[in-house]
Amino acid sequence: MARVLRMPGVAANATEAVLSEWLVEESGDFAAADALATVETEKAAVDVEADVAGRVLKTLVPPGAQVAVGDPIAVLGEPGERVDDLDALLAALGVAEATDVVVPERRDVPADPESAAPLAEEAPLGGGAAAPELRGRVFASPLARKIAKDRGLTLEEITGTGPRGRILRRDVDTAVARGRDVARPVRDAARPASRAAAYEEIPHSRFRLATARRLTESKQTAPHFYVRATARAEALLALRAEINQDAAVRVSINDLVVKAVGVAHQRVPELNVTWTPDAVRRYSAVDVAVAVATDRGLMTPVVRDVGSLTVTALAASVRDLAERARDGRLRQDELVGGSISVTNLGMYGVEEFAAIINPPQAAILAVGSVRDEVVVEDGRVVPGKVMSVTLSVDHRPVDGVLAARWLAVLVELLEHPARILA
Repeated sequence: MARVLRMPGVAANATEAVLSEWLVEESGDFAAADALATVETEKAAVDVEADVAGRVLKTLVPPGAQVAVGDPIAVLGEPGERVDDLDALLAALGVAEATDVVVPERRDVPADPESAAPLAEEAPLGGGAAAPELRGRVFASPLARKIAKDRGLTLEEITGTGPRGRILRRDVDTAVARGRDVARPVRDAARPASRAAAYEEIPHSRFRLATARRLTESKQTAPHFYVRATARAEALLALRAEINQDAAVRVSINDLVVKAVGVAHQRVPELNVTWTPDAVRRYSAVDVAVAVATDRGLMTPVVRDVGSLTVTALAASVRDLAERARDGRLRQDELVGGSISVTNLGMYGVEEFAAIINPPQAAILAVGSVRDEVVVEDGRVVPGKVMSVTLSVDHRPVDGVLAARWLAVLVELLEHPARILA
């Protein structure tokens, strides 16, 4: 029996989303849990999965369309179902093919006007052979085109695995993984070619624009202040080495820091808050966001209830979230929540830095590298291993004395890390 597939609400408070690409063509059958389409929000690309097996009888919006949440996007039927009068079916369901959806204009400017060629037309989603004038052209989804352009890849060098060889996002990702992520230089047309400086233009993705907007808003609206401290790290390194002996899940220094942050929030619950226009919201469980660098930009998936997790369970959770963040497979609910983020640049040799708060969270902890330094111990100068941490705080829900008290608790936990296991 035919049914309507509607644009899901894939992001909190979102009223619309972009249908990036159809993964199943019209008249194509699918199994339960198969991805039917990819929907792009400001934070992530989310696959819309089928609840039960069926067939795509009709797609109602084209790839790249901006669609309101709840609006019809396709008509689905039973596996193998055929419809003789599709117009009558659409009328009976009270839906029609969208004619007024917003499809953002694609700005594909050739790098070299002299060698520019028209972009390939999109393949029809319905069944049947392509028109003679379209044979030999390369078909690709708008999202695949954009990612390929960002990566400096031509569509001709990518093998498509979609219907009729259509290039999808996964095909571009495969090409990139094979080491063909080569940027093409663009000549400055305002200068003579012989003296032109090469450059590369990378169009802003929705994710990058959203990140820029949110962080700009954070610095403009959240009054940041910063508290810094240095912790001895010998005991932390020793604990990690002991835990990792014959361990199935290896624990990193960052995992121990995240766990320490969770315990510090339990001991100083006044920092486990977010600011709202009407009140300071204090949470009972401690959810901590962990910064992960991806090809699309910095993402901050959230580890839930850190205080209740063992260190190895936390490490497994962080690893899983990080891997899926890099693969673009995070769910929208895994990117929201938390009252604090942890961002670590120690693996790059960065000794100390300050980070911008991820709104609406109240704080973010920036972690530097563990380094060798001369320290004073019991009046003697001795070699030691130290680590600098900087807490950026929103002064609206948290004052300076509270932040200093929290940071003192964190340093105590880092220097006596067995206490985070209790």
